[in-house]
Amino acid sequence: MPIRIDNDLPVKKTLEKENIFVMDENRAMSQDIRPLEILILNLMPLKEDTELQLLRSLSNTPLQVNIHFIRTMSYESKHTSKAHLERFYTSFNQVKGHKWDGLIITGAPVEFMEFEDVEYWDELTAIMRWSKENVTSTFHICWGAQAGLYYRYGIKKILLPKKLSGIYPQTTVHKKTELVRGFDDTFLIPISRNTGCDEEAIAKNRRLKVVAYSEETGSCLIIGDKGKNIFVTGHPEYDTMTLDSEYHRDIKRNLDPDIPVNYYPNDDPEQKPVKSWRCHANTLYANWLNYYVYQATPYILEEAR
Repeated sequence: MPIRIDNDLPVKKTLEKENIFVMDENRAMSQDIRPLEILILNLMPLKEDTELQLLRSLSNTPLQVNIHFIRTMSYESKHTSKAHLERFYTSFNQVKGHKWDGLIITGAPVEFMEFEDVEYWDELTAIMRWSKENVTSTFHICWGAQAGLYYRYGIKKILLPKKLSGIYPQTTVHKKTELVRGFDDTFLIPISRNTGCDEEAIAKNRRLKVVAYSEETGSCLIIGDKGKNIFVTGHPEYDTMTLDSEYHRDIKRNLDPDIPVNYYPNDDPEQKPVKSWRCHANTLYANWLNYYVYQATPYILEEAR
């Protein structure tokens, strides 16, 4: 898929070096098609890393996609330069007057806090409330998935006995569901979190459908309202070294972290991790874009309900 991003976005050069099809603005303007308009609400502290990870994953369908980054204005990022934010990000106020094909809400390092105590919670709930009428489908990742399940369906999060960190196998269920079309019976996904969701409440909610699950990590892929909302409780977009960076960060913080499971060869942090989840990650994002966005959204966006 050609992804259309700002010509000056720093990660553009990295994507091109990786042979990922990035369409410049001039070529995009010359094509007589209606591209998908996708918003990414980036709540992660290292925003440029997350930009690169998501753009890699969104680059594998024949669809043309225009990417727009937004951020919260009620919280000022401490790990991304103000110049970068002002150049490549817009606010919710600047986009809320339009209809959008898709919205991605990322994870955030605030899982130990109650949702209502998060500094930008009111702004986030305003965005999720707005998305009900103005976005065809919303894709929620990790803490963003927990926040979405809580706000939209009343599903509470639960503190786990210890952190889940590593590459965890998941079982595909409801195999004819479009979100997991092309998946194997089992697949791997990076997970990095200290909290889970109330699995009993998820199972009882008729508006939610679990399509991938693990006894160890709980529900992994959840469809809400027939695809209006998608929830992923892991990080399929993670790069090969992301868990390694988090592991060494936690060591420096004296948190005594466990070695991420199924990640380093022979569980040896001195060895380079093996990437084992990218194919299913790419399929997941491609299926979302095709079946829950492209196939569902009107050609004229303003006609969306």
